[in-house]
Amino acid sequence: MKNSRIISLRGFTLLETVIAIGVLAVLLTGFMVVFTPAAEGIRKSINIQQADRLASALEQELVTLRATETTKFSTGFNKSYDWIKESDQAPSSLLVYQYRGKMGGTPRADGTPDPVTDMKSKLPGKDFTVIPMVRRKSDTNFKEDLKALEGPVYLVKCTQLVFDQEELKLGEPGEIADPKGEGGPTSSGDNYPEAVIAFAAEFHQLPAKTTEYFNSASFTTKFENAKNPVFTRNLAVRR
Repeated sequence: MKNSRIISLRGFTLLETVIAIGVLAVLLTGFMVVFTPAAEGIRKSINIQQADRLASALEQELVTLRATETTKFSTGFNKSYDWIKESDQAPSSLLVYQYRGKMGGTPRADGTPDPVTDMKSKLPGKDFTVIPMVRRKSDTNFKEDLKALEGPVYLVKCTQLVFDQEELKLGEPGEIADPKGEGGPTSSGDNYPEAVIAFAAEFHQLPAKTTEYFNSASFTTKFENAKNPVFTRNLAVRR
């Protein structure tokens, strides 16, 4: 009669389990040390690209005189003068965003494409394109664009840069003066003594992007308490 061998099976001991967990923790820690800086670098590069796009859109819009603005402003410089000066007031605050604009067809009165709100069977590059836009909060087209947003809305606060002992510093919000300090505040772009307005633009990401939010006291509160911008750029507009 053959002797049958009995194989005894046993699980891991507590000590072996603790050692395995320790090894795994060391490997995960090493992975995070290597991976986290790389991921942070990717996020920063994306943020820099987005910041460049937003700042470029702001600079371009400030000097663009649209068909609906010719009765109010004689030049693009006069428009930028008013927009920079009045950006410290909630009703005339500057908002930067991207929206889906219709390709082809008749544009709106200000020359911008109609927003594409119904995405059913719509293809990017064929039916719509994503357009960076800067508008005042009081612009009626802003409320239409809200229905076709791509990404967040940024509030922009602009403050003139003036000279102080040959160095540029922030001037007074809501005021544009002779940047060399040789005169007081000016009243319009026509009597501004220089050819360039240098200014600092603070970009603040807003927590909501609905019509109800922009019509509520929450927006005004956010505007008044906006202290820590996502990023700041020193920009300039020229006559």
